[in-house]
Amino acid sequence: MSLRNVAIIAHVDHGKTTLVDQLFRQSGTFRDNQRVEERAMDSNDLEKERGITILAKCTSVEWEGTRINIVDTPGHADFGGEVERILSMVDGVILLVDSSEGAMPQTKFVTGKALALGLRPIVVVNKIDRPDERTQEVLDEVFDLFVSLEANDEQLDFPVLFASGRNGYASDDASARSGTLAPLFQKIVDHVPAPKADPDGPFKFLVTLLDRDNFLGRILTGLVFSGSVKTNQPIHALDPDGKIVETGRASKIMAFRGLERVPVDEANAGDIISIAGLTVATVANTIADPAVSEPLHAQPIDPPTLSMRFAVNDSPMAGREGTKVTSRMIRDRLFREAESNVAIKVTESADKDSYEVAGRGELQLGVLIETMRREGFELGISRPRVIFGEDEGGKKTEPYETVVIDVDEEYSGTVVEKMAIRKAELTDMRPSGGGKTRITFSAPSRGLIGYHGEFLSDTRGTGIMNRLFEKYGPHKGNIEGRKNGVLISNGAGEANSYALGPLEERGILFVGHGEALYEGMVIGENAKTDDLEVNPMKAKQLTNFRASGGKDDAIRLTPPKRMTLEQAIAYIDDDELVEVTPKSIRLRKRHLDPHERKRASRAKQAA
Repeated sequence: MSLRNVAIIAHVDHGKTTLVDQLFRQSGTFRDNQRVEERAMDSNDLEKERGITILAKCTSVEWEGTRINIVDTPGHADFGGEVERILSMVDGVILLVDSSEGAMPQTKFVTGKALALGLRPIVVVNKIDRPDERTQEVLDEVFDLFVSLEANDEQLDFPVLFASGRNGYASDDASARSGTLAPLFQKIVDHVPAPKADPDGPFKFLVTLLDRDNFLGRILTGLVFSGSVKTNQPIHALDPDGKIVETGRASKIMAFRGLERVPVDEANAGDIISIAGLTVATVANTIADPAVSEPLHAQPIDPPTLSMRFAVNDSPMAGREGTKVTSRMIRDRLFREAESNVAIKVTESADKDSYEVAGRGELQLGVLIETMRREGFELGISRPRVIFGEDEGGKKTEPYETVVIDVDEEYSGTVVEKMAIRKAELTDMRPSGGGKTRITFSAPSRGLIGYHGEFLSDTRGTGIMNRLFEKYGPHKGNIEGRKNGVLISNGAGEANSYALGPLEERGILFVGHGEALYEGMVIGENAKTDDLEVNPMKAKQLTNFRASGGKDDAIRLTPPKRMTLEQAIAYIDDDELVEVTPKSIRLRKRHLDPHERKRASRAKQAA
């Protein structure tokens, strides 16, 4: 059977996973009466809840005698490491572009990687049934993007299809509003070359994805570059330098058939498969015949730009809600994550109680923390910090991001003003139709930490912000952080509505009546710039006299502001932590004792 290996790349929410659903349906992968969930490829809980793809996943469909291996990729720049790895597995890419939004920052990032590898793209303008579609302008944008990314003549001569992934049709004609995806299948078969593999050479296989199975152990997924492998064949793993990592046998070989991984007896050159049987081999290793000593070249991955400190939870409430609370458990889990997720780097601190975890952005690290708390971990998380670098002259550099903001015209002034405070430079501003303006900035990543929530408030929830790592540039000096101070509990106990009522005048509360508190816990935001210690547990002194004039009225509290994990991480200051447990997200000061806090603040001022 002839083979085609193709990846689907696009900006977030442009319809990749929905299109894969329809490819499944129309290729006969599902039975007619089979019950299939929407966006079947988004299989883990977090992906379903957030409606985004987090992990790159392989699948395959058959169409008229050709097996098409498809890799679905995430659209967020934070998960770019997933996309960078899998591009070495495929021979072509389908670039999906929204007919209204056009080429966005993430489109540029992934397309640049694909073009640099010499892959020839098929451009699919998706969602052509949108009322605000501007198909021709979007095509011009894509062409300009390819030119700016220095595509060669062959890549610039890309085939174009117009499609609606949700409604399951694609066509050469931009005015089509019905049909099937047969033109897309045909384009893949005609345009994507067959794998450039050597069927007669020794077995070589490059690992690009790592998975775990309770019964089979480590499952390594990747592309067979040459030769073939049979079940129980002796194999060994080589690291990128050519050193032998381990030797063993291919105890199980699995190929992708629709949504399932199916055991097969033999796999040949050009196939995307999974192998079980090795215990140490990991991503970027070469699995090969024992006679092979030369490893395959793995794609280099862009470095992380943001880091957070993951520490053992040492609050007075530690160990009440989680089951995994020791530093050894946290260490094992983080190193296991770094093994399968090549865009994350973990370093142990000198005190062995905390770990510096570096990644691509707040969302990527937020997803890791959310996954860990669901597994029963308790953690103390610090404010995100950018990773600084040095230029050739020894001067300090910091990461910059390209920020593209789509906003209603009436809010554009506010956005420009707020971004200027964060040391961002305006690079482009143009109307994008429908009363909206598209503004592009080059901004230091440091200034963007914690801005997203404020941005949504400023634009009344209508603004859309997309960010993408741009470069390391000169350090921009001091950037003002959070303006407001916080309200800090001065003791331990239960919050009382009698005490919380008057505190509402001081600012915004994060806790409600009856919640357990401890000394040093952040219970609200102060309306002023300094921190304020308060007593939220004070109860009313009861007497046997009844108050005259109806003063015993019930206290009505405003519902407290509840933060999601990402909001809490973005909100905290350098001297604060987020306490994360399976059931709660609490904000606290790093030093719970007020005397220690004063000592630390004096030491900081002296430094």
